Amino acid sequence: MNNRIIVGISGGVDSSVTALLLQKKGFDVECVFMKNWEGNDDEYCTAEEDYKDALAVCDHLGLPLRSVNFSQEYWDKVFQHFIDEYKKGRTPNPDVLCNREVKFKAFLDYALELGAEKIATGHYSIIDELNGDFKLLKGLDPGKDQSYFLYLLGQNALSKSIFPIGDIEKKEVRKLAEESGLVNHAKKDSTGVCFIGEQKFFKEFLKKYIPSNPGMIETIDGKECGKHDGLMYYTIGQRKGLGIGGGYGKLEAPWFVAEKDLYRNVLIVAQGHTHPALYHKQLFADQIHWIRGLVPEDLSGLSAKIRYRQSDQKCKITELSQDRCTVVFDKPQFAITPGQSVVFYRDNECLGGAVIDRRK
Repeated sequence: MNNRIIVGISGGVDSSVTALLLQKKGFDVECVFMKNWEGNDDEYCTAEEDYKDALAVCDHLGLPLRSVNFSQEYWDKVFQHFIDEYKKGRTPNPDVLCNREVKFKAFLDYALELGAEKIATGHYSIIDELNGDFKLLKGLDPGKDQSYFLYLLGQNALSKSIFPIGDIEKKEVRKLAEESGLVNHAKKDSTGVCFIGEQKFFKEFLKKYIPSNPGMIETIDGKECGKHDGLMYYTIGQRKGLGIGGGYGKLEAPWFVAEKDLYRNVLIVAQGHTHPALYHKQLFADQIHWIRGLVPEDLSGLSAKIRYRQSDQKCKITELSQDRCTVVFDKPQFAITPGQSVVFYRDNECLGGAVIDRRK
C-alpha cells in the first residue's frame, strides 16, 4: 500500500510536529508550503518568514519541501466572498471557507496528483472511521480544538486526510518540537488570516477594497452618541474601538455594538454586557452542510457554537429544510453575528453547520 503522505506545512509548530510524527511512524513524508496571497501586503502577511521557518524545519528533518501558489484559488473562492460579505454589513469567517476550498480541495487535489495516499495538516481535530463512514471529532485539547473551522469538510476530504496532533495537547506538541530541535518550537501561534494579520491592521486593509462610509452611532434608544468610520469595520458584540466618550448613560458600563442599520448607515450600541439587546435565543441560518452527507436521523441532544472557542450551547434545530434551518438555544446567546457560522455537535462529534443569516 502507498504510504506517501504530503504534509501542508505552514512554518508553525503544529504542522511541523505533524511532519515529525509521521516521519517517526515510517511514512514517506513530503511537505508543501502553500502561498495563498499575492500583493504588496508585507506589513500584514508573514508568508516569507513562515516559509523560511518551514524550510528550516524540513532541512532539520531531512524532508523535501515544495512551495505551491494557490493565491488565485484563494482570491476566487475565499477572498472575493470575504469582501462581498463585508459590503453587505456581515462578518464572514474566511478560515472556514479556506479549509474547504484551498487546504482540503486545491491542496488535496495537488497532493493526490503527486501520488500521495493522503494529506496531513496540523489541525487539532480527530478523524474517526468505521466501515467507510468518517466522523469529525473534537481535538483532545479543549483550548485548541479546531473542528469549528472544519465543519464544511465532507466524506471525501476526511477519507484522504490525517490530523496527527488531534489527540495531543498543545503543550505536548511544543515539548516534542523542542526535544526534536525544531527551530520554531516556541513560535507564537498565528492569529487571524494571512492577508489581515493582526487586528490593528484591519481598517487599513479593508479600505483598499471597500470605500469608507462614515455615519452616526446611536444608542438602542435612538440617541446620537458618536460617529463611526464605516459599518464594515465593526462586528456585533464589539466593545473596543467605538470611540464613545463619557456623558452617555452609566459611565462605568462599557458600550457594545448591538446592531447595524444598513439602510440609514447607523451603528447601534447598547451599554453594559448584560443589555438584553445583545442577547438572542433564536437564529436563522442557511447554506447548511452535514459532514456525513445526510441530515442526521436523530437531531435530539444537540449543542452548537456560534463562534470559535465558545463552550457548547444546548439547542434545538427547527424548521429544517434542505438549505435553511432555525436554531433555538436553551439560553440567550451573546452577540449572534450574521455571516459567522453556527456549528452543530452531539457530544464530541461535529455534525456540520450553517451560516448565520439573522437572529431573533
